[in-house]
Amino acid sequence: MWLILFRAFIVGLLAHAGYVYSPVEGRPWAGLALGLITAVGLIALELKMRSVAGPHLVGALVGGVTGLLGARLVWGALLGLDVVGEHFVHVLLVVFFAYVGIVIGGQKGEWFEPARIIAVFRDSSRLHQYKVLDTSVIIDGRIADICETGFLEGTLVVPQFVLRELQQVADSSDSLKRNRGRRGLDMLQRIHKMAQARVQIVEHDFPEVREVDLKLIELCRRMNAKIVTNDFNLNKVAQLRGVPVLNINELANSLKPVVLPGETLRVFILKEGKEAGQGVAYLDDGTMVVVDNARRMIGKTVDISVTSVLQTTAGKMIFGRFIDLGAVGQVGIVEKDRELNGRRVRQVPQA
Repeated sequence: MWLILFRAFIVGLLAHAGYVYSPVEGRPWAGLALGLITAVGLIALELKMRSVAGPHLVGALVGGVTGLLGARLVWGALLGLDVVGEHFVHVLLVVFFAYVGIVIGGQKGEWFEPARIIAVFRDSSRLHQYKVLDTSVIIDGRIADICETGFLEGTLVVPQFVLRELQQVADSSDSLKRNRGRRGLDMLQRIHKMAQARVQIVEHDFPEVREVDLKLIELCRRMNAKIVTNDFNLNKVAQLRGVPVLNINELANSLKPVVLPGETLRVFILKEGKEAGQGVAYLDDGTMVVVDNARRMIGKTVDISVTSVLQTTAGKMIFGRFIDLGAVGQVGIVEKDRELNGRRVRQVPQA
């Protein structure tokens, strides 16, 4: 309500000023019309500026003031010269410098973002340490655990178009999609509450780009940032376009324990494998273990000997062979000589 009253006051003030101080001598009604047109244009400009991000408005304001100061300095230097059409040159300088200042300041509005200003005073080396989160890594949730450990430095950037995509997923009629979207929003709220994490919501958008992945790449280019994702396709496209990527899946795979052929593992056979006689187990970190001759041991915990390890794009796979102690006992005496970790099995032949 107060905004409507303020607008009405501005319209009345400019209309009164145009009528009393009419620029057209002897025609106050022309001045009144000019005042009303000016007021309507001012209100239209105010409505248009609502859709512009705050940092860009500050950048345009600072750029405009800087341009006016530059025009003043240049005109001061020209005062002592015999300039033809000095009034025109004066107006040209003011319009040129003000226009250039507003346009450049508006385009470089990210310079005036609070996170960048704070980073300048805290640590100048962290000025460009922006990490842009995509939708998949937010829904995945492991990014929150990484933030809690303090291994991820810099400012986490969440674009407004990613938030909109999360909200659309959370409002989906499909219960699975709805749960995934709500999980993503919960993860963002969890990260935002962490004292050691700095989260920034940016309103940058690229209307000419329709795909969210391409918008993320353009945003990272503009902010000199890195993409944090677990999307394989986005990872490849970003690398082709020269944007650095932090892949959560690659981090998880690099942290998995190293298993060498010949080692012994104790695993729980969960289900049968694709090949005849195979059983499938999983380590605590989710690594898949394919075990030969273990199909009959489904539902039991057994010792296996690792035969090979295969690294794939989806992760690491371990292949092993079931150590059948009962069969060994028929041909000899088996002695279990275990180390402190209880994993090594040694066979002693019959005397």
